[in-house]
Amino acid sequence: MSGLHSTRKEMLESFIRFRKASGLWNEDYASRLRRFDSYCTHYYPDISGVSQEMIDGWCRQKESETCSSCRARIYTVINLARYLNARDIVHLNVPLAPKAEPRTSIPHAFTQKELNNFFHECDHYNLFARSKSGRCKSMTFPVFFRLLYSSGIRPNEARMLRVSDVDLQHGTISICHSKGNWQHYISLHDSMLLLMQKYDEAVREIHPDRMYFFTTGENTIYNKRTISNFFRRFWDAGNTSYAVDYDFRHNYAIANINRLTGTGMEFNDKMLCLSKSMGHAMLESTKYYYSLVPGMADILKEYTEDGFNDLLPEVAYEESE
Repeated sequence: MSGLHSTRKEMLESFIRFRKASGLWNEDYASRLRRFDSYCTHYYPDISGVSQEMIDGWCRQKESETCSSCRARIYTVINLARYLNARDIVHLNVPLAPKAEPRTSIPHAFTQKELNNFFHECDHYNLFARSKSGRCKSMTFPVFFRLLYSSGIRPNEARMLRVSDVDLQHGTISICHSKGNWQHYISLHDSMLLLMQKYDEAVREIHPDRMYFFTTGENTIYNKRTISNFFRRFWDAGNTSYAVDYDFRHNYAIANINRLTGTGMEFNDKMLCLSKSMGHAMLESTKYYYSLVPGMADILKEYTEDGFNDLLPEVAYEESE
């Protein structure tokens, strides 16, 4: 990776190769490693490699930072310290990341009109683009956001999908780059499968040897900010309410829970299937959505009676990317 200080370049690049070979690389790591390297060069110009002082200084929470912002900034360096320790390159005390703050915001409840407006804007974006980049964008966003809406996949998971992860013959997706490295699989609806097949065929004409399914080039993907910005652009063009791309995942969970009413003894089995398809490590993460479904508490109480309180424990919500 270019732009690294010479005294740490070999060490950091070996860490990068390890993460990529393990399938754990995230493009956000690159910018965070550069910032950490610049910090070390500025404050510790006479120290080569990585020292405890550098790790402690970088991982110390700033007064202006929230716990979530600090966690996002330092996790790459925490993983670097663990990597160096495991190989006896250095011996560092790995700092603890601040505890994640439970989310209190309520996901947006989409109306059909809002969805129609949003996808209309997606479908009419840059239709007459001539550049490779512009043509890719005009084809990508209608498919990308429909995949989020129809499958409950996390935006980061969709961004990092490789061509090899998507089975367009059987309509399945293998999610390898997931929260907590929790690999899982999802099945595509027939209409979504057809759309992705058409998209794949069209993009292959532009990038025949691409590595990533939703690509900006042969081996590059859209970054998180770009996806978020385009969602806001399409959403604000047709709607006045506030929503984010992650709300598609919440909507998917809630819509599926609503369909479980009246399933009787199959309820628990179907809930477990929903939890697995969404990549939740624990069923408790899926249970959070009970509180967002109108009338679901009363429905569950009717079906479970005495077991109601056991089924709905108090759960701190930490569902995130």
